[in-house]
Amino acid sequence: MVERRSLKWPIILAVVMIVLLIVLIVGWVVLTWPAQTGERAALYWTALAVGTTFLLLVLVGVVLYLALSIKAINLTRQQSNFIDSVTHELKSPIASLKLYLQTLSRRQVSPDEQQDFCRFMLEDVDRLDHLINHVLEAGQVQKERALAQREQVPLEALLAECAKTVCLRYRVPQETVTLKVQPCVVLAARMDVDMIFRNLLDNAVKYAATNPKVTATAWPTDEGMTVVRVADNGRGIPAKLRRKIFGRFVRLGLELERSKPGTGLGLYIVRTLVKRWGGRVRVVEADGATGTVFEVRLPGGPDPTTSVDAETPTHDSKLGVG
Repeated sequence: MVERRSLKWPIILAVVMIVLLIVLIVGWVVLTWPAQTGERAALYWTALAVGTTFLLLVLVGVVLYLALSIKAINLTRQQSNFIDSVTHELKSPIASLKLYLQTLSRRQVSPDEQQDFCRFMLEDVDRLDHLINHVLEAGQVQKERALAQREQVPLEALLAECAKTVCLRYRVPQETVTLKVQPCVVLAARMDVDMIFRNLLDNAVKYAATNPKVTATAWPTDEGMTVVRVADNGRGIPAKLRRKIFGRFVRLGLELERSKPGTGLGLYIVRTLVKRWGGRVRVVEADGATGTVFEVRLPGGPDPTTSVDAETPTHDSKLGVG
């Protein structure tokens, strides 16, 4: 495991250097103040201007050095976190596949055991495929899509499709995800909208309680926006960490002590894609004592293909078992 570098000493060193520079500037001005009059006044003011400019440039350099050092250490920490995560995610399914294949090659197993082994190996391959897709998606989000790719994406069908995919992946009943969706659309590329809500629903189911319950609610606003909230019944996220979780490679806690798989890229993908299409994503307070609620606002509005009164109640549905 790569050693985590502490920010404590770089910050202390930079603060001490900044304080010393300020003391040096003030002390120099005070000590040379008597020389401001008389024949050497012109020389004094010239030296003061040059010296002060030089020291201010040094001060700016120290501040920039501090900012860049903190940024570099944070990036190193995030990359180390990502390497730990990907290594663990690759090693576990590969070790499992190796064990099952060695068992099949060295001894005879019953047909029932063969079916179980095949099912377990397919799950491991699925896990590897999901990891690779996640990394590829993180690379794709850096590529800007043309505005010509913007389209009206109906949310009800898309959320149902994403929820079904996530439930199948985690082997949970499809009733785990409840949809409360008014007829509305989002103005963006369909591929991006799919990635946004597939990642949010994936996170919600993965980090929910032992008996997961996830609710996705969507409605249009009068300001030309569509609001989607994805709520789970998990432990929740502390308020001071709610902005941090959208960073690249960021996962809370120590990577090698986690029981949940992941790369720390899901919420980074969500934030990048939402910002691309002029929207906003944030964590809002949950109604209950526990749980996390992610709110996404994207350009959109009511579905033009459906006639809905302003006071029509939100449509509640649970995914049927397909």
